[in-house]
Amino acid sequence: MTASSTRRTTARSRIAAAGAIAVAGTLLLTGCGDQTDKAGGSGSSTDAPLAAKLPADIKKSGVIKVGSDIAYPPVEYMEGGKAVGIDPDIAAALGKQLGVEFQFQNGKFDQLIVGLQSGRSQAIMSAMNDTKDRQNGIDSDTGKKAGTGVDFVDYFTAGTSILVQKGNPKGIKTLDDLCGKVVALQRGTTSEGIAKAQNAKCKKDGKKPFTLQTFDTDPEALLRLKQGASVADLNDFPVAAYNAKTSGSGKDFEVVGDQIEAGPYGIAVSKKNTQLRDAIQAAVNAIIKNGDYAKILEKWNVKQGAVTEAKINGGS
Repeated sequence: MTASSTRRTTARSRIAAAGAIAVAGTLLLTGCGDQTDKAGGSGSSTDAPLAAKLPADIKKSGVIKVGSDIAYPPVEYMEGGKAVGIDPDIAAALGKQLGVEFQFQNGKFDQLIVGLQSGRSQAIMSAMNDTKDRQNGIDSDTGKKAGTGVDFVDYFTAGTSILVQKGNPKGIKTLDDLCGKVVALQRGTTSEGIAKAQNAKCKKDGKKPFTLQTFDTDPEALLRLKQGASVADLNDFPVAAYNAKTSGSGKDFEVVGDQIEAGPYGIAVSKKNTQLRDAIQAAVNAIIKNGDYAKILEKWNVKQGAVTEAKINGGS
């Protein structure tokens, strides 16, 4: 499996092995409260521009339950007991168009699709890369069918970046420089797929493969890098840039090299729920047109990831 076929991202940019996210498993979701304007909970707002496009059950409940791994700043993270970041802000803007509340629920990234397919959530917003494997329910490690797959509404573009200690003491510039060293990253992400593909390249080139350490959350991987127990963390560009700027007041990390295999983030929806998928697509296009989308990306300093229209299953 090549890196291009396994693109979470961009930043969190987080591709999960499709088998891990498509087969039965225990979903660990905890309600995080309302991340949007209070538009839902007792039926949708009928005066919202796109409310009529929603499925009847969602219009009645006034809520879209969103699965998310809320530990990926600046895309989504917890602050003051609620989810904040790029995705929650976009969800709030979408909620105004649809007249519903996007209610974020916290869970492990590699089990979010399990939760979607089991009905515990109705959408996923979690810096999840739109890929053909995810669309088709293919296990990226084995190439075998592992589930029904999901549909994506693409809303952002990002690539993987290499994050190293400030000053780059190990002289890391490209993926080839990781051969023979220790790399830490979040389990089940696009970055893991890129790392595995690079490890295969190290072996093919006659170099010692690197030791890959994977963790449930990105902060765990960052701690290993900060402690010097690894030489790099592979991460979506928005997340890598954010951590380089904020961790230790900018003294802990830096981003090196160019973005790798940039691709779209998608809002994942069950293939059985095409009406919700199309309603979300219409809402994304509406906020692009009215300028809300651009204001959100500018707020988080990620304008370079903007899309001009919301495509369905545009990932490769």
